[in-house]
Amino acid sequence: MFDYVIVGGGSAASVLAARLSESGEHKICVLEAGPPDRNPYIRMPAGFIKTLSDPKLTWQFDTEPSPHIGGRSIRLAQGRTLGGSSAINGGVYVRGQRADFDQWAQRGNRGWSYAELLPYFRRTEHRIGPGDDFYRGRAGALPVSTPRWDSDLCDAFIASAAANAIPANDDYNGAVQEGAGRYQSATLNGRRHSAAFAFLHPARRGGNVEVRTHAQAVRIRIEEGRARGVDYVRRDGSPATVDARLGIVVAAGALNSPKLLQLSGIGPADLLRSCGVPVVVDRPGVGGNLHDHFSPRLVYRVRGAATLNSRVKGLPLAVEALRWLLGRPSVLGLSPALAHGFGRSDPALDAPDFTLVFMPASYKAGRVGMLDDFPGMTCGVWQMRPESRGHVSIHSADWREAPAVDPAYLSAESDRRVLVKALKRARTIFRTAPLDGFADSEILPGEKVESDEAWLEFARDYGSTSYHLVGSCAMGPPGDRTAVVGPDLRVHGIDCLWVADSSIIPSIPSANTYAAVLMIGEKAADLILGRAPPPAAILPEPAGSARRVAAS
Repeated sequence: MFDYVIVGGGSAASVLAARLSESGEHKICVLEAGPPDRNPYIRMPAGFIKTLSDPKLTWQFDTEPSPHIGGRSIRLAQGRTLGGSSAINGGVYVRGQRADFDQWAQRGNRGWSYAELLPYFRRTEHRIGPGDDFYRGRAGALPVSTPRWDSDLCDAFIASAAANAIPANDDYNGAVQEGAGRYQSATLNGRRHSAAFAFLHPARRGGNVEVRTHAQAVRIRIEEGRARGVDYVRRDGSPATVDARLGIVVAAGALNSPKLLQLSGIGPADLLRSCGVPVVVDRPGVGGNLHDHFSPRLVYRVRGAATLNSRVKGLPLAVEALRWLLGRPSVLGLSPALAHGFGRSDPALDAPDFTLVFMPASYKAGRVGMLDDFPGMTCGVWQMRPESRGHVSIHSADWREAPAVDPAYLSAESDRRVLVKALKRARTIFRTAPLDGFADSEILPGEKVESDEAWLEFARDYGSTSYHLVGSCAMGPPGDRTAVVGPDLRVHGIDCLWVADSSIIPSIPSANTYAAVLMIGEKAADLILGRAPPPAAILPEPAGSARRVAAS
């Protein structure tokens, strides 16, 4: 018996365990389906090349074949160890735009506007480097730094982006997101700081947080409308159970959280009955609203500059490994994205609607983490606020069976239109000085791709996930039948049961999702404990909109 049981040991769960236990009054149990986070590649940012495809550390889901992307199925790796995806992803730290969160509040989610969430972002963060302290946190547990790495190619990309209406911006997590610059990441001196490293492991040392790894949750036990406990399976296959006095928090991610709710009888009634699951609460939104950033990438052969491709084999790799061990700048301490461009597909827009992700390296087509044999550079492209919506659905009552997953990439016409415009802008940047001086030839998509139709075909054939899955247990007021949790994150129709992870996001922020998920963990703790929220930030008027700032 514990006070709170947290299902999942990932990003939000790590923050929750720390905050729920910090008073010393509550006993917390964390159930993580995967192993402890002892793999040495986890602390190495470049280790994502190894961890992302390791089934011991990740869930390897596959999407349903989709007609909108040429009938392809895409592999969706999700973290399956302490720290969750923060232990195996790129660690890039981007919050998003003020309007993203204001939209959440406007949908009936009181307390979730940007002004009200900014204190939670700041509480989590230990920003190392320049930034306005009105927006940035300096005392949090998660270090956020700008990786040290000199690159002529990154400098050229930023300059060429500025020549194409994407001005230089030193801190996209400050007042204005729009612009180009260097990415910030959850690293310190070349070491990854996962959510488990920053929050969960320190909380365990307090003595009132018990972590059970290799513990696969299979059902939430609900009695008389109240969540009472969690049934799970140990590593050896034997069943076990854990009870909760005060409540259960599901924080298993955008794919596993709706799966667990459905297996527990919470979800679309027709689906549950067809799978032989007794219906506890008919909630049609469970598993719906799934969406992600869909990203094709441009690849160029490089001339006249060093790329990372030549530094990860043989003697150069040994040198980089030694530098990393000594805490010096090394390619092994770099996230898989170094430079960014947040731009507008139409000058009339008030804020950016697409992202460019630049790296002075290139990867083999269709091979995760496999670098090309030639010197190359890459620019991934994605629309910030996709409108395509899909689903997560169980096939049966058997917890061992993977769910059907379909993010419905490019099913919305607006997504296709914006993505094509963004791809064309990326090519223009590569053809603009000074970056054009380093572009020897275009490998992907190739010079023959010119028309909008050809660009769209390229995106369908080569685009992939950005690993930013959200929305499958969306937050909304009780009257919204598509909503799964309320603004208090409690599951509609069930007492003492909350969801707190990326699945509650009603619409994806204009960003990688790591920062937002940490914020959700922070706010969830206050909601669950009944603590008063911190005072909302008094924000300046949006007279400094991205459009006007860029024009000035």
